[in-house]
Amino acid sequence: MIRGEAGSPSGGVIESSGEASPETISHDREGNDKTYRDLLALSRVSAAVSGLWDLDAILEVALDNVLSIMDGRMGGILLLDEETKTLSYRVQRGLSPRYAQEVRLKLGEGIAGRVAQTSKAILLEDVSKEPLAAYHDLVQAENLRALISVPLRSKENVWGVINVASHLPHRFTRDDLHLLHSIGDQVGVAIEQARLYERLAKGRERYRQLARQVLIAQEEARRRLSRELHDETSQTLSGLALNLQALVDMAEMAGVKDGEFKARLRKAHSLAVQISTEVSRIIRELRPTLLDTLGLVPAVRQYAETTLGHLGINVSLEAKGNFKSLPPELEAGLFRFAQGAIGNIARHSEAKNVTIFMECKANDLLLRVTDDGKGFDVSKITGIEEGGRGRGLFSMKERVSLLGGSCLVKSQPGEGTIVTARVPVIRDMADAEDKSTSGR
Repeated sequence: MIRGEAGSPSGGVIESSGEASPETISHDREGNDKTYRDLLALSRVSAAVSGLWDLDAILEVALDNVLSIMDGRMGGILLLDEETKTLSYRVQRGLSPRYAQEVRLKLGEGIAGRVAQTSKAILLEDVSKEPLAAYHDLVQAENLRALISVPLRSKENVWGVINVASHLPHRFTRDDLHLLHSIGDQVGVAIEQARLYERLAKGRERYRQLARQVLIAQEEARRRLSRELHDETSQTLSGLALNLQALVDMAEMAGVKDGEFKARLRKAHSLAVQISTEVSRIIRELRPTLLDTLGLVPAVRQYAETTLGHLGINVSLEAKGNFKSLPPELEAGLFRFAQGAIGNIARHSEAKNVTIFMECKANDLLLRVTDDGKGFDVSKITGIEEGGRGRGLFSMKERVSLLGGSCLVKSQPGEGTIVTARVPVIRDMADAEDKSTSGR
């Protein structure tokens, strides 16, 4: 039985004079062929795993390519659990489910555990006779003989082990071991990149969930403040304006001659009306009543007509599909998106016509706002500038992203602007059924 550990093959410079012998030429050709095959194998694995970000896809593709290159029928990739420091099979080919499920190795335990601990490859002519091997009964049941086990590493990190086995002893050579060792390094780098991508994706998801909770809390605070302003402040201001108007009328009827007094009275009434109008506008900005009572489409229509109508901008809205029973955070998020787009039109576009198209399908919702204004160069809006330019677009895109959707802005100077949001829809089916039953 021979057990070998991977290392760089020693080499040297061979000097010769005169013509090469036929034996030397043949040996050189074999060496060149072997080098070419190894480079081709490395290239195949590199091409297969490059560009992949899903860890399971990387491991599946890598193992299939390794077994194909080495003409093997059995093998698997064991990954190291960073918390428990144990190795277990993530993907395998040719091994029984029992073997793949039961094999669990601590660092230093068995062949794979030793490879992961030392970061050195091992070649065995017959693993069934190896005293350091673990799970001897399973090894015998699988009829495993020749085995190559190499680490999957990146820099100083070992992410796991790849095993290639055979039912025949003396099946693999040291050349196979060196080739697999090189492949293992490539796969190790790919695993590290996939793990980093997974962490980044999880971090983004945590941020998205936290931001959504913040937005939901903000909308709830807006709803509460809007209701309080409407029920208390707005009603009080309306009463004040009515009383002041009554005083103006009484002064006229009583024939009060003091012109300054009547002027101040009219001024107070005018200010009360102005404040009441401004509070009503703030209430609409905070939370349109229609959004809670009738839903998204009427709320967007009312806001667009109210905001753009007095500027002389024509507004048309078309809605297709079923907009009932949408999640509250989806309605609020899309309304804020429309609010941002309409606000940008009012402030910057100099448009004459605005078209709003809304379509709700089974799985997604589309909201598109088009204007015929002066447009702008989208490529120049790369972030939020110090003066605030770009804040509106960034906020709109961020809201749609937090809803799991996508936002597209198309515009050119002199050609108007099209702003589109598309978000997935997950309806509250229980709520929809309750509404359907109560409406019968």
